[in-house]
Amino acid sequence: MFDAAIIGTGPAGLSAALTLQIHGKQIIWFGAKPICEKVAKAEQINNYPGMPAVSGADLAAAFQAHADQMGLTVTEQIVNSIIPMGAHYALSAGPDFYEAKTLLLATGIAAAGTLPGEAELVGRGVSYCATCDGMLYRGKRIAVICTAKRLEHEITYLAELAEHIDLFAFYKDCGIDLPNVTVRTEKLRAVQGTERFTGLTLSTGETLEADGLFCLRTAISLNTLLPGLETEDGHIKVDRNQETNLKNVFAAGDCTGRPYQYTKAVGEGNVAAHSIVRALA
Repeated sequence: MFDAAIIGTGPAGLSAALTLQIHGKQIIWFGAKPICEKVAKAEQINNYPGMPAVSGADLAAAFQAHADQMGLTVTEQIVNSIIPMGAHYALSAGPDFYEAKTLLLATGIAAAGTLPGEAELVGRGVSYCATCDGMLYRGKRIAVICTAKRLEHEITYLAELAEHIDLFAFYKDCGIDLPNVTVRTEKLRAVQGTERFTGLTLSTGETLEADGLFCLRTAISLNTLLPGLETEDGHIKVDRNQETNLKNVFAAGDCTGRPYQYTKAVGEGNVAAHSIVRALA
């Protein structure tokens, strides 16, 4: 049982992880490595105190060095769902389950939105975890949505099981070249099915029939990740302590709203961490 689970390895997640580490809390930190990938892409940052005209690459390197110095480690798994368990929360990530007393959502603004009809069919032909559910589709035809090259190993795994895959790769330089995988270029409009998933509506108006749909995204939409979480204008609603409407669930960074600034994210991550310390006490 962890004291806190942090989802997101941007500046807000890093700030919270550092503070909780200093306070001696047992944490698990989910996200991508290296940390702060988006920061590294910034050409120049002029409003980060003490680091004038710093490049994104240099700031991200400083963040990584600080995390390494503090002994922080990242669990590079995507959290598929969060389940309230009374006094704590259970997190499903790939084939594994983790438990934590408190949560910090620092998911940024890239949390992927679902297709119309998708959320209603989760667990009924729609899955977010290849390792968990892939065996259910041995010898069947499936569709796969993938939003990042680093998730291609899951497509390869599914291809070993399925008869055929229709792949919608929403990123550059797709590296999948397998005899039973067709890379599609159409845009997606909706998920079809009533009791179970039956297919996808394409931008051409065509219906693509399939037995199952795997959505391999780097982030899960908030209403799917944690049902009941209150949002406002597409952002997580928080109070001055960064607490959400759900007990012992906090949020920080771009996911809580504008301004989308590194300094704001770092500050909110620090506030959230102190709120978590108080909650644990």
